[in-house]
Amino acid sequence: MSESPGEILAGAATLAVAFGFLVYASQGAGMSSSQGAGYDLTASFRSAEGISVGTDVRLAGVKVGTVSGLDLNRQTFRADVTLNVAGDLEVPEDSSIAISSEGLLGGNFVELVPGGSPFNLEPGSEIEDTQGALSLLGLLAKFVSSTEDE
Repeated sequence: MSESPGEILAGAATLAVAFGFLVYASQGAGMSSSQGAGYDLTASFRSAEGISVGTDVRLAGVKVGTVSGLDLNRQTFRADVTLNVAGDLEVPEDSSIAISSEGLLGGNFVELVPGGSPFNLEPGSEIEDTQGALSLLGLLAKFVSSTEDE
């Protein structure tokens, strides 16, 4: 069985495209080799609904890190989140953090809101001021119940 040069070329092109998709997907999922370059910060949320390991951490709409850990604190019943942020980013110690939505149908991300303190958070520090995810269904239920009361 002999293959023509066209078949061999088409097979090689298919393999190259498949490899390109694999590299693109691994970078999009946060599995690239640059993950871990930076330092960790922690935060404790009442609700971490909509985020998971690999979720973007953004500052002013720009990705500056990822969520690297998500665990339930069994003493406080809160979600403890570990964030890996870029090593060259200095985060003021009075900064806040919130779980935000990209839109009605978009996914969630962690938004870092810098404070004005001249002192910066050290690696491993905890961001105290947190705001959990807002539940769209919960907001709609409140709206419906408030309009029925009137």
